[in-house]
Amino acid sequence: MTTFDDILEEAGTFGRCQKRIFALFCLVSMPWAGVYVGIVFQGFTPDHWCRDPAVVERRQTCGWSLTDARRLTVPQGNRSESSCERYEVDWNATALSCDSRELDLSRIPTTASCKDGWEYDYEGRQSFVTEFDLVCADGWLVDLYQASLNVGFLVGSITIGYLADRFGRKISFLMSNVLNAVTGIMVAMAPNYVALLVFRTLYGFGVKGGWVAGYVLITELVGVEYRRTVGVLYQMFFSVGILILPLIAYFISDWRWLQVAITAPYFIFLSYYWFIPESPRWLLSQKQNAKAVKITQAMAKENKKTLSKNIETLTDDNTESRTASFLDLIRTPNMRKHTLILSFNWFTSAVVYQGLIMRLGILGGNVYIDFLISGLLEFPAAFLILFTIERIGRRIPFASANIMAGAACLITAMIPDSMFWFKTVVACIGRLGITMAFEMVVFVNTELYPTFVRNFGVSVCSTLCDVGGIVAPFLLYRLAVIWMELPLIIFGCLAFVAGGLVLLLPETRGMPLPDTIDDIEHPERRMEKAALRSQQQTNLLPTEHISNNKESATV
Repeated sequence: MTTFDDILEEAGTFGRCQKRIFALFCLVSMPWAGVYVGIVFQGFTPDHWCRDPAVVERRQTCGWSLTDARRLTVPQGNRSESSCERYEVDWNATALSCDSRELDLSRIPTTASCKDGWEYDYEGRQSFVTEFDLVCADGWLVDLYQASLNVGFLVGSITIGYLADRFGRKISFLMSNVLNAVTGIMVAMAPNYVALLVFRTLYGFGVKGGWVAGYVLITELVGVEYRRTVGVLYQMFFSVGILILPLIAYFISDWRWLQVAITAPYFIFLSYYWFIPESPRWLLSQKQNAKAVKITQAMAKENKKTLSKNIETLTDDNTESRTASFLDLIRTPNMRKHTLILSFNWFTSAVVYQGLIMRLGILGGNVYIDFLISGLLEFPAAFLILFTIERIGRRIPFASANIMAGAACLITAMIPDSMFWFKTVVACIGRLGITMAFEMVVFVNTELYPTFVRNFGVSVCSTLCDVGGIVAPFLLYRLAVIWMELPLIIFGCLAFVAGGLVLLLPETRGMPLPDTIDDIEHPERRMEKAALRSQQQTNLLPTEHISNNKESATV
C-alpha cells in the first residue's frame, strides 16, 4: 500500500505545478481585504448637518460657502451633537440679506428634527452613508452593515466548509466565487438600505468560505516541509490587498463603483476551473482512487518527475470514508481539546486584532496613509513566522505571540497619555504579536484535524473569529466610556489566556497531516508510521544505487 505522502515525494512536494496553483490562490486573498475593510471607504461618514431648504436657496442666490450656510443652520456648541440639530426659525418671516454676519442666532430655539434631510461636505467621496442618510439617529445602521457581513461569514464558513468536505474543495471554491460575483454586483446595485443589508449578508456568505476552501486545497497539495510557507504567504496577500485598497479607493470615489472594482476579481477566479485540480487527499478519503491517481500523475508530469509503479497501489485504507459532522470535532478527548482551544484563539485573535486597530487609529489623520501603515505593520509578522516556525516549531511561537500581545496591551494601559510616542510603540508591538497569532492559528488549525473533517473543522473554529469581529467594537467603545484603558485590560487578559492554552496543543512541526481521528488520539502511532516510512525510503536508496551499478557493469 502506498500513501499520498509517499507519491508526493516522487511527484514533487512543491514543484512547478504547486507553485502555479499557489500563485493563483494568493490572488484570492487580495480582494478579501476590500470586502472586509472596504467599509472604511464605502461607509465613509463626512461632516454633515441638517438641511434647511430656505438656507440652501439663499446660499445659491448669494453665493455663500458651505461654512456660511452651516453657520445659519447648525446650532453652535458641541459640534458632534449640533450636527443633528437645526435652528427652529421661519426664514420666510425673517429679513435675510446676503450678509450672513448680520444675523444673531444665539437666542433662536433649536430642534432635533431634521425633517428636510441632511447636507454633506463630501470632500470628493460619496458613500452609502450619504446616499441613504445613515447619520444621527440612524448612525447605528452603518455598524449593522458591517455586522451583516460577519453574519454571512459565520454561516457561510460553516456551510461551505461542510460542502467542501462533502463534495470537494474545488467545486466548493468555484461555487462560492459564483456567489461572490453575483452578490457583489447586487450590493453595488442595491436600491435601498434593506436590500443593501440582505445582499451584503449573502456576499459575506461566499467570500470567507471560498477563501478557507482554497487554503485547505493548497495545503493538501504540498509537502509537509512547505505547508507553513504557503500558509503564511497565502494570508500575507491579505495585507497586500490592504496596501492596494486605498490606492483604488483614492481614484474611485463613488462607493458603488468601488464595490464593482472589489467584486471584479471574483469573475476572473471562475476561470480557475481549468487551472486548479481537486485535492487528491480528499479524493482518497472519499475512495475515488482512480481520480486521485490521474491528478497526481498530471502533477508529476508538470513537475517533470517520473512516478514509480507504486502509483498503481495508491490508496488510503486508514482514512475514514464518511462525511464530516460536528460530533467528530468533540466526540473524542484530543479532538475536543483541539476544537475548544483553537476556537478560543480564533475569537481572541479577532477581538484583539480589530480592537487594537480601531483604538490606535494608526495616525488618526489621512485615511489612505492609515491603511498603508496598517498593511505594512503586518509584513514583519509574516517574516517572523517564516523565520521561527521551522527552527523552533509551531507551539512556542504561537503561544509567545499571544503572550507578547497581551503584555503589550496591559503595559500600554499603564503608560500615561503624556508619553504618547512610547505608548504608541508599545501598542504597535501588541499589534505585531496578535497579527502573528492570527496568521498562525489558520495553518495550525489545518494541521490538527484529519483529512475528512479538516475543511469543516477549520470552518467551525473560524466562526468564532466572526463572533469576535462583531463583539470587538462593542468591547472597545462601551468599555472605553467607563475607563479609556479598560478595553486594553480585557484584550491583554484574553491574549494571555489564549497563549497559555496554546501550550496544551501538540507540536506539529515535521509531522505528516493526520488522516484519521485515530492519528489525533494516538499521535505516537502517527510518529511511528512517519518514522517507518522515512526508514523505508532511506533503505530504498542503497538498493537503487546497487542496481544502477550492476546495470553499468553489465554494459
